[in-house]
Amino acid sequence: MTNNTLLSAPDRRSFLKTAALMMLAPAALSSGTFARTDQPALSPSLQLNVRDFGAVGDGVTLDTTSLQRTIDRANVLGGGDVLVPAGRYLTGGISLRSNVTLRFEPGAVLLGAPDLAHYEVAQVRWEGKWIAGYTALIHALDANHIAVIGPGTIEGNVAVAGRPTKENPLRRPALIEFINCDDVHMEGFSTLYQHMWSIHPTLCDRLVLRNLNVRSTETNGDGIDIDSCRHVLIDSCDIASGDDCISLKSGRGEEANQMARPTEDVRIVNCTLEGRGYACIGIGSETSGGIRNVVIEHCKVTSVFKFAIYIKSRVGRGAFIENISVRDFEAANMRQGFLKISQTSAGIQDADPVAGLKGVPLFRNILFQKIRVRDAPVLLEATEIAEQKPLDGFTFEEVSGTCAKGMTLANVRNASLKSITVTGFAGPLLRTSNVTGRLMSKAEVIPAPKQPVLVEAPLVPYRLH
Repeated sequence: MTNNTLLSAPDRRSFLKTAALMMLAPAALSSGTFARTDQPALSPSLQLNVRDFGAVGDGVTLDTTSLQRTIDRANVLGGGDVLVPAGRYLTGGISLRSNVTLRFEPGAVLLGAPDLAHYEVAQVRWEGKWIAGYTALIHALDANHIAVIGPGTIEGNVAVAGRPTKENPLRRPALIEFINCDDVHMEGFSTLYQHMWSIHPTLCDRLVLRNLNVRSTETNGDGIDIDSCRHVLIDSCDIASGDDCISLKSGRGEEANQMARPTEDVRIVNCTLEGRGYACIGIGSETSGGIRNVVIEHCKVTSVFKFAIYIKSRVGRGAFIENISVRDFEAANMRQGFLKISQTSAGIQDADPVAGLKGVPLFRNILFQKIRVRDAPVLLEATEIAEQKPLDGFTFEEVSGTCAKGMTLANVRNASLKSITVTGFAGPLLRTSNVTGRLMSKAEVIPAPKQPVLVEAPLVPYRLH
């Protein structure tokens, strides 16, 4: 294959049609087809005030029992609003129930208790695996029609955060974590936490996260992790994170591959992102359930420790990352670059990886248009891609700004690179190995990257256990 082969007209039309459909399909999210976009009014006649159930809100008295009693009462009465008036409510983990809205009034602050004994232990996901761990400060399991509405602040306690250790192998509490829930709405509040994830919906359908101010600026402090969820809208959120600001994932290894629960139909719009420890938007590396149909539009990266956008997986994950569309996106103050794509070597290998060629994830239909960068060290790096499963369908168009180094691609089919008007770079703008498609100019050919070793099949096939 040559580096400058043009797509045939039928192939080109097919790819553009696919890209257009990819961008349009999730648009129904904004109209509420998949996810509720208005503030929930489940039972307007029922409003229960946590103060009436014994909550003190002085920042010293432990209010867990009073808060949970109010939520449970609203649930058994058919649903409604649980009002949290101004005050500082010290609490351990509380569980949100179906048809209940936790509604903070101005000046309300929920404070996480500093003792792990105040958080229940259950099955939770950690780095793509289901393990025993502490439930979140606000958590829900198998609940429907739930909401957390601000203004107000939810503040985790650093004393219970961090990573599991040999001494305590239980995963630490997230700040907000809903598992296997349907119709979830989060809007208008702020969060503060360190050394652990802030918002982690898992196996959920129909989510809206709007106008959130998320601050988690130390290591291991992801902002929003969307984990094997469907029909998601993240709108107008301001996130400063010590790790990924927004991460899309779907589990790791044979466990997640056999569960086959992708993250899909996600729309991220109008967000401002600051990544102090890793990427601003990470897609992967835990992708064994698949990730597809993602639209990212009208977002801004103010600064980032690594890449503004990092699309990543590895051999042994299996499944796919497909139909990713990024449009009208601007990024500045990047320490490593704007975009990195790694199909073969990102993330931790699982103890039970997906074997053979099936274990190489499929990457296809990735589109970037109307991108503006300022002083990117690297504009695009996409070389960690398997020759056996090349990235099929990659568009990078209408890109402007300044960068120190251009684009490097390997093992890509049906590429479209055009209208790239960046300045300030040293060396060639484009370097390629085994790339076909419509390229903007003649590329410098580079040696073929080293190919990954496939995972050998185990003697005993894996089964869920």
